[in-house]
Amino acid sequence: MESPFRANILKGKVALVTGGGSGIGFEISVQLGKHGASVAIMGRRKHVLDSAVDILRSHGIPAIGLEGDVRREDDAARTVESTFKHFGRLDILVNAAAGNFLVPAQDLSPNGFRTVIDIDSIGTFIMCHEALKYLKKGGLGKDPSTGGTIINITATLHYGATWYQIHASAAKAAIDSITRSLALEWGEDHGILINGIAPGAIKDTAGVSKLAPEEVLSKIKEKPLYSFGEKWDIAMAALYLASDAGKFVNGTVLVVDGGQWLSTPRLLSKDAVRQLSRRQETRSRVAPTGLPKSKL
Repeated sequence: MESPFRANILKGKVALVTGGGSGIGFEISVQLGKHGASVAIMGRRKHVLDSAVDILRSHGIPAIGLEGDVRREDDAARTVESTFKHFGRLDILVNAAAGNFLVPAQDLSPNGFRTVIDIDSIGTFIMCHEALKYLKKGGLGKDPSTGGTIINITATLHYGATWYQIHASAAKAAIDSITRSLALEWGEDHGILINGIAPGAIKDTAGVSKLAPEEVLSKIKEKPLYSFGEKWDIAMAALYLASDAGKFVNGTVLVVDGGQWLSTPRLLSKDAVRQLSRRQETRSRVAPTGLPKSKL
């Protein structure tokens, strides 16, 4: 789809995207690059990074791939420093690295729970912490009056409760708390804008293929509100938050899911509700309900 944003809205800026070699992270990398940013992508699989960098460069995007694990402080520090050394600045950090799988809570080991928390929550904080000195106003390569932008990719799993996702729900809830807390502290102290994006079900992603078996997908497709989004939708949200269009947005989580998280099962059809309403109205006219029966 054609972008609604000008092609140069991020001209001169540098972005670092964790999990940027595939899925939503890669699409965000592509769109940030197509709109003027130079892009560094971080991931654990070198062959995935190499392939992604080749595609980015084929679009004329200045790009590098940096191998590393967001759970390791030394990897995070090296990645951020390498980005700065290569491009001379850092303006945008997108935390898109994540881990997830379906499992009943009683079958989930503490180590499995810890692994997802480590990647999603602790990894997000580590990357933010290591990037601070480059993103804060007056920091390395930064203007003394303007800070950078952090975008944390989260989810809506924890807005209610989600079956077989206790680990990911806890991790994403922590990310949202990190987003708000850092937006408060670093927004005031360092001029950094920190927001989140909560995608819904996005087609052609590992999230959908791993978490929604075909029998589940067929049921989802029957419900209009549960249509699948595209990676492009999430990338456009990231562009909004990373550009001047989002300069007064801080500490919020932008839900991009077509309204899915608002949905509850429809127990009655509209026609059935209308019939029920008419019956109730007729009964209330004949014998009003709710009136006191005692003469007292």
